[in-house]
Amino acid sequence: MLLQSKSRRIPLAVKLAYLLWMTVWVPVYWVFNGPENFLWLCDLANIILLFALCRESSLLISSQAVGVLLIQVAWVLDFLSALLLGSHLTGGTEYMFDTGQPCWLRAMSLFHIAMPPLLLWGVYRLGYDRRGWLLQTVIAWLLMAATFLLTDPSLNINWLWQPFGLPQSLLSPHAVLLIMMLAYPLLVVLPTHLLLSHFSYKPPGRHQE
Repeated sequence: MLLQSKSRRIPLAVKLAYLLWMTVWVPVYWVFNGPENFLWLCDLANIILLFALCRESSLLISSQAVGVLLIQVAWVLDFLSALLLGSHLTGGTEYMFDTGQPCWLRAMSLFHIAMPPLLLWGVYRLGYDRRGWLLQTVIAWLLMAATFLLTDPSLNINWLWQPFGLPQSLLSPHAVLLIMMLAYPLLVVLPTHLLLSHFSYKPPGRHQE
């Protein structure tokens, strides 16, 4: 099947390379962007992915695949649209063109480009665990609650105050939080879960090596 491999192991070289990247990325983001930055779904996914690769956990990598794959692809498309066409599709990558930030610091966010193929490759190697959607939904709800309670609304982490970065005054912050908590599993997690489940499905009665 498309999302399965005879060899289910993650090569040591991949684990070491990703660990090396994280030993650089985490301290840099902590110092320059602040610890609250790790409450972003995509940033937390980087940390969870480290454990998924090192432990060769199908459940962990599946949870992150359903959780951020679509978001990462949207980031890439928005960035490329702004870079090549001069306009953003969805928003969210404006900071990549902020000359007030060092170029090297902005370049560290290019991990978004590598994440979709890495997540798909990881699921291919380890297999897709259909419990991943449930785990990621719980993680996301806890993350959104922490974001709402602990961070400055001006940071707009996880777009809980300004969805897609657009100011809004029609709904209360609590209403926006509730909508985001419902929309995320329905519009992000579920479609990805159905897609990965389809490609990892084993037809009954067919021998699988």
